[in-house]
Amino acid sequence: MDFRLKVFYTVALRLNFTKAATELYISQPAVSKHVQELEETYKTKLFERKGPKIALTPAGEILLKYTKSISEIYREMSFEMSSFVDERQGSLRLGASTTISQYIISPVLARFHQKQRDIKVNLLNGNTEQIESALINKEIEIGIVEGQSKNQSIKYIPFLKDELVLVCSSKNPLAKQNEILINDLKSMKFITRERGSGTLEVIEFALKKNNLKLADLQIEMQLGSTESIKSYLLNSDCFAFMSIHAVSKELKNKELIVLDVENLAIERYFYIITLLGKPDPISELFIENISSYYNLKL
Repeated sequence: MDFRLKVFYTVALRLNFTKAATELYISQPAVSKHVQELEETYKTKLFERKGPKIALTPAGEILLKYTKSISEIYREMSFEMSSFVDERQGSLRLGASTTISQYIISPVLARFHQKQRDIKVNLLNGNTEQIESALINKEIEIGIVEGQSKNQSIKYIPFLKDELVLVCSSKNPLAKQNEILINDLKSMKFITRERGSGTLEVIEFALKKNNLKLADLQIEMQLGSTESIKSYLLNSDCFAFMSIHAVSKELKNKELIVLDVENLAIERYFYIITLLGKPDPISELFIENISSYYNLKL
């Protein structure tokens, strides 16, 4: 791939010359030089400055569309050609929502690396909405998310079943109650994830089926990570609905406790997501690895 196009592509994705230089292991003046050469070749500006930030011009948007396609073709070509010498090489850009990246995917990545040492995996972490956006913008090849927004350009493959449970500190005054009534939730203080979180969407849907809205709950704070929520719970009398996978360690150590809620069971699936159509060979290889690790038939 023309290195100038690679430089442009990196700058266009990051919208930052300094970050692009760091990622490409070249100097910032070198990045500027390569972009300038492309602008001279096409006789048009590719970026425009907006105060301290940069943005793509209409010409830059068009060039980005083609460099994305070129990048994907080169990536697949390298992988296919490497298979002839039994040394599969390539790269995979994977996105995972917060709970999955912290508690589910690590053993799969370790096993995949042991089998395919010459395939480089880059993991993007974000909430479900951010991961779906990255997939649509072709910033990643595969995503694993906590919800299903039913975007028509995305293929959703059920991956693992999960349960969201109501948890609190074992020191919480309500920790010894056998069961919480559904209406008791209105008088309790909650910590939740931020908007765009797949977990939050599932909770809202489950509450709605019981004639409750998220607005009916006393939300003390919204936090952007599962670890932050757990830490907050351990130091307060608040409650949170969390993935059973995320709190297994704290439950085992009896730091947190699960409270049953009358007539409320919140189950969901984690989903593997790809763009509609046949996945590229590296993505297929990774999906096969996931299915064999968890003994799934995907």
